[in-house]
Amino acid sequence: MTADGTRSTAGSGAGTVAELVQAQWGDHRAGARLGEVALSHHELAAGAAARAALLGELLPRGAEPHVGVLLDNVPEYPLWLGAAALAGAAVAGINPTRRGPELARDIGHTDCALLVTERAHLPLLAGLDLPVPPGRVLVVDDPAYRELLAPYEGTPPDGIAPLPGVRPPGPATRMLLCFTSGSTGTPKAALCTQGRLAAAGAQLARSFGVRRDDVHYLCMPMFHGNAVLAGGAGIALRRRFSASAFLSDVRCYGATYFTYVGRAVHYLLATPPAPDDRDHPLRNGFGTEAGTVDAARFAARFGVRLTEGYGSSEGGAALRRTPDTPPGALGRPAPGDDLAVVDPATGTELPRARLDAAGRLLNGDEAIGELVNRGRSSFEGYWRNPGATAARTRGPGTGPGAGWYWTGDLFFRDPGGFFHFAGRTDDRLRVDSENLAAAMIENILARYAPAAGVAVYAVPDPVAGDQVMAALALRDGAAFDPDDFVAFLAAQPDLGTKMAPRFVRTVAALPVTATNKIHRVALRRAGFRCPEPVWWTPLTPAPAAPAGSAYHPFTAGDETALLALYRAQDRAGLLER
Repeated sequence: MTADGTRSTAGSGAGTVAELVQAQWGDHRAGARLGEVALSHHELAAGAAARAALLGELLPRGAEPHVGVLLDNVPEYPLWLGAAALAGAAVAGINPTRRGPELARDIGHTDCALLVTERAHLPLLAGLDLPVPPGRVLVVDDPAYRELLAPYEGTPPDGIAPLPGVRPPGPATRMLLCFTSGSTGTPKAALCTQGRLAAAGAQLARSFGVRRDDVHYLCMPMFHGNAVLAGGAGIALRRRFSASAFLSDVRCYGATYFTYVGRAVHYLLATPPAPDDRDHPLRNGFGTEAGTVDAARFAARFGVRLTEGYGSSEGGAALRRTPDTPPGALGRPAPGDDLAVVDPATGTELPRARLDAAGRLLNGDEAIGELVNRGRSSFEGYWRNPGATAARTRGPGTGPGAGWYWTGDLFFRDPGGFFHFAGRTDDRLRVDSENLAAAMIENILARYAPAAGVAVYAVPDPVAGDQVMAALALRDGAAFDPDDFVAFLAAQPDLGTKMAPRFVRTVAALPVTATNKIHRVALRRAGFRCPEPVWWTPLTPAPAAPAGSAYHPFTAGDETALLALYRAQDRAGLLER
């Protein structure tokens, strides 16, 4: 699969992911590697078939054919994806940065009848009220797991019997339940069918010229919709991303391309330069949010071109970068797509942007709106959430899928027709390429006793995506104690690793609109450049210290240095939107 969760199908003509798995049978070329563990394509297909047969025995009659996978990037992950494809089941990728009841909720919401995990993640499950009984929690590095699989070894991929009550896999068969956070509350699980994944993967394989002798270095988390299995090519796995190990892994595995997120690129650029930085087989990188500055620096230092893309996890809208795409733009719609930037309140298409000679936006107030797809989209809905599905596809027509697809992302379109990303709607944040909902973080911070009111919103990260900022309206007589706040955050079982605020603004009262709603636009535009005290956890060049580990007063000197970083990354303009 590629960076948006789609499988590469170069030359296969396959209509389903199951067909792709079956096509690996008998192919004894290198398929997947992690350290000393190496599997051929044939062994991947055989392992997927054995797990599919086991799934047929373990799946309770009448249960949804859904498998929760809570794993790092280990060979068992692509094996279970292949198993689900062969069996006509669906994989729900479980995010290991989620905690407590929220983690249990993700597993329960997707009706997982089986949970596949490893010993390293068992502490996350301890004490939770899980909807999956212990007998259907498989621990892949436990000897008992190998004993369960043993009777099914040698099952061919075309010998998998249909699951009870489930049709044989076809293009319309659910394959993935991909969690994505929208503008309200808890994460939603987007539906992805085998046909959509196979078709989109074939297109991406053509676009990037994926060859059978390529090796895809897979260091981004699989649960996040990143690369999972490349059709004709091999994969090299990394449990978790490591900037210091990146080049040594690439050389060891002979990797020719990789997928990334913007923050990972920045971490790679922060490693000490070396004379052999260009001594590697990498040909290309594909991902999101690297930014024009870091992409240019990466190409200059490592000799590798980064190709930026835009596409929603739901499949509702995508932009294609063409050779004439100007710096800062993400591209144009694919032929036949009808994408537009509209006023969210009226649906009226907004005027094109006016840019000065330096590329600065001159008419943001009238040109920035929400990106919508007014044509036919491949969005297939959310699992057990018809309200969210309808909201995502509102517009002309009635019912899910009958209206436009609303991305929830803010864009403007330049005179040449190219689309430029301008941020996210007020209640959405994207931190280290993970979507978060402000309302969810607010619900957690509202437990902080000294705060009478809380508002959470995004401020642009100086490198990629967003940072979390919180405004706390303190109770009468209360003062902000950074050590107490850190202790509070550490005690919250449902606070994910990306949720802790980078910036905290203390106010006497939260600003409100004329209708007494929190004035998020005013908070976001002021950001950290506000008259009230601001506390922050300083940015670091590597992810050694998570946000929330320590808070310090945000000084005038800090602001000057931070603004210089925005300018160096050509992202200062985002602070004005």
